[in-house]
Amino acid sequence: MSSLAQASVPHLVTELPGPKAKAHVEFDRQWSSPSVPRAYPVVPVRAEGCVIEDIDGNLLLDFNAGIAVTSTGHCHPDVVAKIQDQAGKLLHYSADFYIPLYAEMCAELARIAPMKEKCRVFLGNSGTEAVEGSIKLARYATHRQYIVAFLGAFHGRTYGSVSLTASKAKYHAGFGPMLPGIFHAPFGKVEDLRWFDDVLFDKLCPPEEVAAIILEPIQGEGGYVVPEEGFVKGLREICDRHGIVLIADEVQAGAGRTGRMWSIQNWGVEPDIVATAKGIASGMPLGAFIARDSLMTKWGPGAHGTTYGGNPLACAAAIETIRLLEGGLMDNAKARGDELLAGLREIARKHPGLVKDVRGIGLMIGVEFDTHEHADAVEWAAFQRGLLTLTAGKSVVRMAPPLVLTAEQAAIGLRIFGEAVAEVAAKG
Repeated sequence: MSSLAQASVPHLVTELPGPKAKAHVEFDRQWSSPSVPRAYPVVPVRAEGCVIEDIDGNLLLDFNAGIAVTSTGHCHPDVVAKIQDQAGKLLHYSADFYIPLYAEMCAELARIAPMKEKCRVFLGNSGTEAVEGSIKLARYATHRQYIVAFLGAFHGRTYGSVSLTASKAKYHAGFGPMLPGIFHAPFGKVEDLRWFDDVLFDKLCPPEEVAAIILEPIQGEGGYVVPEEGFVKGLREICDRHGIVLIADEVQAGAGRTGRMWSIQNWGVEPDIVATAKGIASGMPLGAFIARDSLMTKWGPGAHGTTYGGNPLACAAAIETIRLLEGGLMDNAKARGDELLAGLREIARKHPGLVKDVRGIGLMIGVEFDTHEHADAVEWAAFQRGLLTLTAGKSVVRMAPPLVLTAEQAAIGLRIFGEAVAEVAAKG
């Protein structure tokens, strides 16, 4: 392991942001689309493990993982080696042809799919593409028109995915009309399941016209919301009763982050389609949807396609990522997650008026504050100390570090976060 991954962090040599970071932020603002959301002025130039080096030479402890993407840590040497080796052989050839790594990657995802039935896989480039493909397949295979998503959900920003998204109204503002045939259900409580019979099927559309229900088993951008026991199983029962396809959007919660390969496995439920991206390829652009063979074989050539999807570099990275996840990183996610949850709940006990909830599974943890402003203030105070977190929902600070997080780094992160919370609490 290199010196950067082993470095004592945080190690700050300038204020944050430093002078070079401030200059780069101004340069960026001249040329990049203002639509791109920026959390705070971090300008990374190098990273290994859970350590980010910024443009000024500051070393920061990363509890973001590029928004739950660098699952095996930044620049894991085994992943880098596979990418470098593949780069010298074949960078790209369209999925219209038979790339060996494409089929190997599909077989790997089918092997680890949370369904007993044989599965088939479509490879794309991103989470939103995986979701788009999932809902296309559900409509095509069922010959039905309606899709149900959930309030608080985030599924992406392309038109179909953003139509499913209901975490913030701003994602729809100015872009209407959205994709037709979408309904949004309340999320998370067993009592909420009554909405399907009492509202949707009774007053809005018959169940035999619903193609799919899509859910994040743990909501991500909506605030790291963990559903009640029985909620996910209840959805499976509704789908079974009415022949509805159940789609698990595992883009943020999957790839081992909760200590299991797929977060839906925490409830012992089998979906019909799984959408994945983010952490599945350790930072390389790869998305996929995995479907039961009985669904995927209902469409034929030309029904759905891609030019870049299943890129050989991304596939090489993903195959190695899966090996590392199964080789101990999922276990580490559970162990480090238990430590973080215990430490964060102790922080919450010290600040009961400020911290309203600590929730999560594995290394997918949300800390809910009393106001949006306080959540933002804690995020900033942590950044000033060299700890990178990220807000979600209305008033949640989420923690989704790389799965290589050590016990020492978890303890450091807890100490810094506790200091940030205490600072905000003192200001009132």
